[in-house]
Amino acid sequence: MEFQEPLLMIIDANSLAHRAFHALPPLTTKNGRLVNAIYGFFSIFFKALRDLKPVFVVTAFDSPAPTFRHQVFQDYKATRPKTPEPFLQQLPQIKEILAMMTIKVFEKPGLEADDIIGSVAFSVEKKSQSPAPKVIILSSDTDLLQLVSEKTKVLILKRGISETVLYDEATVQKRYQGLTPKQLIDFKALRGDPSDNIPGVFGVGEKTAISLIGRFQTLENLYSSLGQKDVKKSLKSSVFDKLVAQKEKAFLSQSLARIRCDEELGFSLEGCLWQGYDKKKLSTVFGELEFFSLLSRLP
Repeated sequence: MEFQEPLLMIIDANSLAHRAFHALPPLTTKNGRLVNAIYGFFSIFFKALRDLKPVFVVTAFDSPAPTFRHQVFQDYKATRPKTPEPFLQQLPQIKEILAMMTIKVFEKPGLEADDIIGSVAFSVEKKSQSPAPKVIILSSDTDLLQLVSEKTKVLILKRGISETVLYDEATVQKRYQGLTPKQLIDFKALRGDPSDNIPGVFGVGEKTAISLIGRFQTLENLYSSLGQKDVKKSLKSSVFDKLVAQKEKAFLSQSLARIRCDEELGFSLEGCLWQGYDKKKLSTVFGELEFFSLLSRLP
């Protein structure tokens, strides 16, 4: 991938580490320490650094504290299994190595990494400097596709830790049958999201949700049109009844699905300029972790 403009790469750290933890076998050092999430994370990270050649790099981590979404819906993500302790034990080492590489790390209580990523990307999009940097978000989470814009693309891990798909506006519209990235928020408001326990409108599936948002453009337009006789006639009675009965759930789901892009993080683009690292120190740490194959792949 070649980009003419300077590039900011934003890493969805928990997402990549979690993918690595589950995709790789339980790699251990000679003394029995589990290191598969660490190894996989930096395998992905180093490849992205080589391929994308970013000028600026940021990593975003989830906070263990409850988020603002839990405050409005206490069952948010309630159906997810508990995060494995062997995975959580590897996160501090990932952060330590990122610090050694002079990579900026953001984490804020009450926010998910998605909200940090959205706020950083939007902050860069607003900048008027020339040439304005492009943004690539690296993640395994398609929730971030709502952030895709003219300046921002999302590189999604497709399978394991090596295959990826780059999403721009056209790719998003192709996958979601014409819906724009911003419309994915309202799509999820209707469809829901079982992985995050976002309820949506029960009984409205993906095909119907895409059709409704494609036709009415926004959730607000859809609900403001339901009182019109011709609209009521054009909808299946079962769909119409579900929409009317679950209006509150739909707008709750919309608020849960929307990534915040206006959080104050103390972010500055200049503060995320990647200036390299101490290769000797990093080599020592990777030697202790027995990441001998990664030593030859240091960027």
